[in-house]
Amino acid sequence: MSEVLASTDKQILTLTLNRPEKQNAITREMYQTLANSINEANGDFGVRAIVITSSSQHFTAGNDLFDFLNAPPLEEGSPVMNFLAAIHNLSKPLLAAVSGNAVGIGTTMLFHCDVVIAAPSTNFSMPFVTLGLVPEAGSSLLFPRLVGHQLASKVFLTGEPFGPSEALSMGLIAEIAENPLEVAREIALKIAAQPPNAVLQTKALLKSELHDKVAAVIRAEGELFQMALQSDEAREAFMNFLAKKGK
Repeated sequence: MSEVLASTDKQILTLTLNRPEKQNAITREMYQTLANSINEANGDFGVRAIVITSSSQHFTAGNDLFDFLNAPPLEEGSPVMNFLAAIHNLSKPLLAAVSGNAVGIGTTMLFHCDVVIAAPSTNFSMPFVTLGLVPEAGSSLLFPRLVGHQLASKVFLTGEPFGPSEALSMGLIAEIAENPLEVAREIALKIAAQPPNAVLQTKALLKSELHDKVAAVIRAEGELFQMALQSDEAREAFMNFLAKKGK
């Protein structure tokens, strides 16, 4: 069965991460599937909004660490960069319904979403420094813009996780709900019923100030991430991280 499920209903495309045995850790193949689906939907007038969610209790454990160690995948044109470009350049509303663990990209992709609904169980974390890496997905620009330098530094430099109440106060999510997918779909349907050109133009205006800056930061982060990923420091940090998970 596919590790990314795609279904369209009432002009809403739902993309579901479906690798529950690995807490939906995202592989290069999954990134490319997501990118292709988002880009295709962006050019399809029959799709008015996209919802990203998961088939199990955990949204995603982040990048598949073994996949990354075996073939660092952040060069231009790689599946990861294709996915980041797809969500950054998407002209249509992007929503997310999250629960459980939302690690690394599971949190940073949310900065590109227009509406995020989280379950009370959601645990957000961006442990890049903990793994000897640097932030990605434009988060080094978008997160401090959202929460301020002090809080962004504390979260990034310690790797400490945070819950949905904190995420709500930060402005990272719009709402906490027991059934986040149901609420996200309700909002997506309301958006789909709006005049489509007005929706597209309003999203473009909301994103216009930072669009080019974010694209440049994503590229810079990717280069530094790629270098860090191949360092001895990162490999040692990865092994320590995996050893702790195995206990």
